[in-house]
Amino acid sequence: MTELRKIVIDGREIEVDPSMTLIQACEEAGIEIPRFCYHERLSIAGNCRMCLVEVVGGPPKPAASCAMQVRDLRPGPEGQPPQVRTNSPMVKKAREGVMEFLLINHPLDCPICDQGGECDLQDQAMAYGVDFSRYREPKRAVEDLDLGPLVETHMTRCISCTRCVRFITEVAGMPELGQTGRGEDAEITSYLGQTLDSEMQGNIIDLCPVGALVSKPYAFTARPWELTKTETIDVMDAMCASIRVDTKGREVMRMLPRNHDGVNEEWISDKTRFVWDGLRRQRLDRPYIRENGKLRPAGWDEALKLAGDKLKGARRPAGLVGDLAPVEAAFALRQLMQALGGVAECRVDGAKLPAGNRAGYAGTAAIEDIDAARRILLIGTDPRGEAPVLNARIRKAWTR
Repeated sequence: MTELRKIVIDGREIEVDPSMTLIQACEEAGIEIPRFCYHERLSIAGNCRMCLVEVVGGPPKPAASCAMQVRDLRPGPEGQPPQVRTNSPMVKKAREGVMEFLLINHPLDCPICDQGGECDLQDQAMAYGVDFSRYREPKRAVEDLDLGPLVETHMTRCISCTRCVRFITEVAGMPELGQTGRGEDAEITSYLGQTLDSEMQGNIIDLCPVGALVSKPYAFTARPWELTKTETIDVMDAMCASIRVDTKGREVMRMLPRNHDGVNEEWISDKTRFVWDGLRRQRLDRPYIRENGKLRPAGWDEALKLAGDKLKGARRPAGLVGDLAPVEAAFALRQLMQALGGVAECRVDGAKLPAGNRAGYAGTAAIEDIDAARRILLIGTDPRGEAPVLNARIRKAWTR
C-alpha cells in the first residue's frame, strides 16, 4: 500500500496519496479549483492555465495544479509538510490574467448561445475574472466545422482546451479531431474535413466548457432553467446507463448522462442521447382498425375494446416481443399474457435460452470488472454497435 504524504493546503493539513495531482489533493480537502482543460477521465493537457496555485518555497510563480503531483513538492527547510495556497494574491492575479486572455477573442454572443446558463466560461468569468478588458483590437473569427448531423460547431467560441480531441482519441478510440496551427492561428479541426463517425461523439457536447460544440437537434429549443430534470435509467441498450431526462412541459427536450463509475462512468451513446427525437416525429399518433383488408383511423376506446374482445375470445393467446421493444413494454405484455392464461415469447431469432435457468446465461461479473480483466471473450456480438459505452470500456482495458 502506498504511504500517504502530508501537505498543507490553505493552512489545513491533510494526508494524500503522493501520486495525486495538486488539483485532486485540493478536491480531497474540499477546495474547488477552476479548470477548463482538466478532466479526471482524460489525459492531462495542462494548457488552459486556469488551475494555477502557489507552491510555498517553490519558484516565485504560480504552478498548474493539474500537471504537478504531490510527490513533486519539496518539504520546508526544517522538514515541515509542503504548503500550497489556492487563494493568495499571486493566485488571484494569475487567474484574472488567464481569464482576461481567454476572453480576448471569445465572442460576446451569450444571449444566443445554447450553452448559456450552464457554461463553465460564464461561471468562472463571474467567479475569477475581472469586470473590464484592455483588449481593443478586432476579435478573431474561425470558420465553423461540419461534424455531421449531431454536433453543431461555433468554433469562434473555442478556447482550445482540447477536451474533445482527447475524448475522441482516448475514450471513443477514433482520432478524428486534432489541433492545427500555432498561436492565434491554432484551431481544432477534423482531418481532411471529415464528419465524425463515432457512436459516442455526442459526449464532446458535454465536455466542451464553452459553446463551441453544442447539440444540433436541441439547438435553440430551450434554456436549462426552463427544464424539469428527472434522473432515470437508459433502456436503449442492456447497459442500463444512468441518465437525466430534461423535459419542458410534456415534451422531452434532451437526455444527458449521469456519473456512475460502475456502469457508464459519465458517457452515453449517441442513440441514448438523441433518441428523444423519435418521441415526437414520424410516430403513429392514433390507432387504426383493419376492415376488409384496409386500415381505417379509429378512436382509442373503439380500438382498445376491439383488441380486448379478440383477446378474451382467444383460447390461448400469445404475445411476441420484438428486438426493439423497451423492457417496460415487454414486462407489461408478459403480465397481460399471464393474466389471460397465455404465453409471451421474445426469442424471435430462434435463440435457445434456458427459460427457467437464468444462471445458465447471466454471469456474475460486474461491468466495472472489465477494467481489470486479463482476457475478454466476445461471442456473436459487435459491442461497438450494440453497446458503444461498453465497447469503450473494453477498449480502455485493452489499451492498458
